[in-house]
Amino acid sequence: MKLQPDRIDTLSVTGYGPGWIGISGEKVTRSVVITSLGEQFDWGCAHFSELSPAHFARLADLSVELVIFGSGDQLRFIQPAWASSLMQRGVGLETMDTFAACRTFNILAGEGRKVAAALLIEAQ
Repeated sequence: MKLQPDRIDTLSVTGYGPGWIGISGEKVTRSVVITSLGEQFDWGCAHFSELSPAHFARLADLSVELVIFGSGDQLRFIQPAWASSLMQRGVGLETMDTFAACRTFNILAGEGRKVAAALLIEAQ
């Protein structure tokens, strides 16, 4: 599916499909974190089972008010203790499937919110 956001002055998800997402026109096939502040980096996990508290602790260091966790093709929740580093810094965490997370990120980033999307793209 191709997405056409309203004018966004930062990174945005421009499309997605099985095993990939488009970030500002670039096709990405690995798990990635993007922020409305313009940051983008590999998240270092190819499957939900590889996630650990360290993945979420890294997100706590971002200067955002909310992290949207895209859990892959299906909705899956992390262990609550893994979010403790986010909670200690007052950062919210919302979980949804990756495609819903992409759409939500675009909306919030377009509103000027300080938001990050941690998008799990599982190896096919």
